[in-house]
Amino acid sequence: MTGNKPIWLIFGLTLSFNSYWLNAADWPYYRGPNFDGSTAETISASWGEGLQQVWKTQTPNGFSSFAVGGGLAVTQVTRGGTETVLAVDAKTGKEEWAVSLGRADYGNGGGNAGAPDNKGGDGPRSTPAIDGSNVYVLSSDLELLCINTATGKTTWKKDIINDLGGRNIRWENAASPLIDGDLIFLAGGAPGKALMALNKNDGSVAWAGEDDLMTHSTPVVAEILGTRQVIFFTQNGLVSCEPKSGTVLWRYAFPYKVSTAMTPIVAGEIVYCSAGYGVGSGAVKIAKDGDKFKATEIWRQEGNSAKVLNHWSTPVYKDGHMYGMFSFKHYAQGPMLCVEIATGEIKWSQPGFGAGNVILVGGNVLALTDYGELVLVAADPAGYRELSRTKAVAGKCWSTPAISNGMIYARSTTEGVCLKAR
Repeated sequence: MTGNKPIWLIFGLTLSFNSYWLNAADWPYYRGPNFDGSTAETISASWGEGLQQVWKTQTPNGFSSFAVGGGLAVTQVTRGGTETVLAVDAKTGKEEWAVSLGRADYGNGGGNAGAPDNKGGDGPRSTPAIDGSNVYVLSSDLELLCINTATGKTTWKKDIINDLGGRNIRWENAASPLIDGDLIFLAGGAPGKALMALNKNDGSVAWAGEDDLMTHSTPVVAEILGTRQVIFFTQNGLVSCEPKSGTVLWRYAFPYKVSTAMTPIVAGEIVYCSAGYGVGSGAVKIAKDGDKFKATEIWRQEGNSAKVLNHWSTPVYKDGHMYGMFSFKHYAQGPMLCVEIATGEIKWSQPGFGAGNVILVGGNVLALTDYGELVLVAADPAGYRELSRTKAVAGKCWSTPAISNGMIYARSTTEGVCLKAR
């Protein structure tokens, strides 16, 4: 979600507006084009009385975020008791198509608590992925669909449970499809085939292996010590695999209780992970001896006493430090922290953010609080420095904002908006 600032000339209005969108850099996946919540795009740091609203649309229930690409903004909502993929025009918010994914039943009412106004209950949490002319969607029931962006027609579908002997999880799937090259990575397969890569062109299995039970965490692709790898966060801990073959490169044993949901953070040779429900957080340093990798724990904070703790709120990384919402079920009041990733030391803490999410925009941190405020904060370990703040949406926000072409896309359990940020 990025682009160039238009020049509003009287006779050049149409050309300038079209160029503004054609030059956009997309935000096609959960956590953006770099898989790490970052974009090189810059936005205005001073919002005055707020950000100009371009459009608003209904996004009933759920915690899916927007993916933006190919002129579309796509998310997952609930409609008429069914989980639904919703695609709107990224410029106007006009609905282009919607595809039903089946029943909207997430078990145990996991999303019915928290956030100040408590508006909106449980719903889909997975975020679609846009790749070329296709949208890839992973439903709560572990059905993977490839949908044509222009027509909304399903090109192929793979039922991970019925076709591949998959195993779902309490509160059902929340992970988003991760695409790198021609492969889609996901967990939830059968014993011996639990972690897998599927061909994005036809849904065929490229490889599958290991016995790990899945979590709600979306995996991440990164390069560590010159080797590209996909890192899963399973009930056994971190598992790094060679993307094309599935060969396990290294493991880090990490406890599991009830739900693990954040995406691992990769910072050079350090990988950070965390979970709620009394688990805590930890970081490992990856080393390589010949062709063998080894993960060595460099710090650990255990249990409910952990100060550095993420549930599903995944931080961003910049220059040795993580920034994000660190707390467990401290709705509306949970703090944003700056944490040194190599030590776990907290550099500063600012309360009042809750269980929202952050992205890194032009070197600054853009936070969406769980009560719908967008807050721009300087990514500076010297101290908390707020640059701008505005109310963006009503309802509960457990989703992640997105940036494309100078526009911020954000949603709650009731509404989604596009805001002009330049």
